[in-house]
Amino acid sequence: MRWIALLLPAALSAQLDTASHWHWRTAATPAITPGGGHVVYSLSWNDPKTDASYSNLWMVSVNGENRPLTSGDFRDTAPRVSPDGTRAAYLSNRSGSRQIHVRWLDGRNETRVTAADPSPEDFAWSPDSASIAFTARVPAEPGFTIAEPKPPKGAKWGTPPTVVTKLRWRADKTPGQGIVPDGETHLFVVSAGGGAPRRISRAGIGIGGTPAWTPDGKAIVCVARKEPRADRELFPDDIYAVGLETGEARVVASLTGNESSPTVSPDGKLVAFLGFDDKGNANHTTHLYVVPLAGGANRRLATTLDRNVSNPIWRADSKAIFALAESAGTAHIQQFDLDGGVRALTSGPVRYSTAYAAAEPFTMSRDGRFAVTRSGFLEPKEIHTFSAGAPSNGTRLTDINGALLAAHRPGAVEEIRYPSFDGRPIQGWVIKPPSFDPARKYPLILDIHGGPHAMYGVEFNWQMQVYTARGYVVLYTNPRGSTGYGEEFGDVIHARYPGDDYKDLMAGVDAVLAKGYVDPKKLFVTGGSGGGILTAWTVTQTGRFAAAVSQYPVINWITQAGSSDIPLLMHRWMKGEPWKNTSQYLERSPLFFVDKVTTPTMLLTGEEDWRTPIAQTEEFYVALKTRGVDTVMVRFPNEPHGIRGAHPSHWVSKVEYILGWFEKYSR
Repeated sequence: MRWIALLLPAALSAQLDTASHWHWRTAATPAITPGGGHVVYSLSWNDPKTDASYSNLWMVSVNGENRPLTSGDFRDTAPRVSPDGTRAAYLSNRSGSRQIHVRWLDGRNETRVTAADPSPEDFAWSPDSASIAFTARVPAEPGFTIAEPKPPKGAKWGTPPTVVTKLRWRADKTPGQGIVPDGETHLFVVSAGGGAPRRISRAGIGIGGTPAWTPDGKAIVCVARKEPRADRELFPDDIYAVGLETGEARVVASLTGNESSPTVSPDGKLVAFLGFDDKGNANHTTHLYVVPLAGGANRRLATTLDRNVSNPIWRADSKAIFALAESAGTAHIQQFDLDGGVRALTSGPVRYSTAYAAAEPFTMSRDGRFAVTRSGFLEPKEIHTFSAGAPSNGTRLTDINGALLAAHRPGAVEEIRYPSFDGRPIQGWVIKPPSFDPARKYPLILDIHGGPHAMYGVEFNWQMQVYTARGYVVLYTNPRGSTGYGEEFGDVIHARYPGDDYKDLMAGVDAVLAKGYVDPKKLFVTGGSGGGILTAWTVTQTGRFAAAVSQYPVINWITQAGSSDIPLLMHRWMKGEPWKNTSQYLERSPLFFVDKVTTPTMLLTGEEDWRTPIAQTEEFYVALKTRGVDTVMVRFPNEPHGIRGAHPSHWVSKVEYILGWFEKYSR
């Protein structure tokens, strides 16, 4: 019997609205058992009473029988099934802080494995299922300190100052991340039954990503960087092998650019990893490489494939690797043969292993059965399974939001392709209101993706569907700079961003206007992050939009470079530091063209955003107000970049503020 949605909406309506956010469920990170009979995954939901998001583990059989493994108002995430198939390890805050827990799959037995402080970051089972390797940050003495004066007995002094000595000193990840404490991330091994962990890596090496065991259990392959040199390098990581007994770390693979996601072949001879050589651009296509574990030259596979690759998994015979490759709004699983050949296992207008800007992990059983998330235009992300030998005979294992969508009709999606100003072909999509009438004239929302090196695609988009339910046609496109169309397409905006990508977007608006069902006097534009700066840039270039909402934008590249959590990347985008290439920063900053803005513009940002700090929003707000442009600044407390971390109500409010601003100018 198929599983249906956990909770029916309190009030049914014909179309999606923002209230449906409280009933939405998301399945993620599927982990298949070694025998291929079951898949463990995390299921998240939003609680309107506590205004918080929670997640638990569920297990579904390939026959569709679904049951919870954990319960409660906790955040249980990232399940990994043990190689012997008896247990699932996962991260959970149920003990008060995020720790590794292990649950037996045949019952309710569970143990907490770690009590680390700071909390574990990532982990992996050992081949014999007896141990778990994990990474955790080890605090260090600050780079500079003084003998702090001590308060008198009974006195209450203020919080002492924070001393910062590193270039990469803060991070935008989750609410409250903020300043990154001094220290290094190290590699530990702990018994799968719990106990005292043993630190493996030595001082001076910082570990990152998911550790990968060698089949003999004698070493762990991982991404690592030499400290403190890495603090001032854009691509400091290499692939290392760390011996469990000695802690000795040796370099296995090194590129001039980035390396990530190492995984060791089942026969223990090769390491597959992702990466690219640095060409000096802000965007690079990520390729798949192999290198001998014992040492030797890197070899890139599928040299003719000009698409980003992610999540490599070895075939059981060590002769091929499965990985995800994105292309033109889709993402499909490919087989990469060691002789250089590549072929797609999946196809069609869907996006496997879906996530906005990065692929979500998928897993494979010993006999070649995959567990993966998949989404389509009208299909929200669900867990699917299929075998490598018969990928077309797949099965959808979950129907998380089936009941909700049965009661809320989504709008139809149409693909469009159009030439830009210079003839370059651009791909986009149009979502029409559920009760679309081609004889009517509808208002249009142009929604611009962030990144800018990211890709809108064929996955279900709840927020855009809410827009259409309120009577808007929605246009979303992949302008130049987007991924999924090859490295040249992504690189063409290097040091010219924003710029011609804006022209691609306007050509898309014109292409939809030519269809005859959009009111040219009711055009609206919005986008977040990279889409936020393009929204701000748009209103400095044209007055054709009735209103705009710029979400968590960059407004002034000079101040952005000094306040963002990714300063080295900012310098790369602008071809140098602001004191060396000032004109470049000025020419691409919307702030310095504010005298041309007439469009009513809302600015919307989280107050704990360290990727595009709220000071960027404040600069544009003050400039617009000074000029008398109708503008509103909406500030979300405790929210990081994207406004989707602290409280679900903030996400609902964000959508309502956007629509409220547009509806003000739709009348």
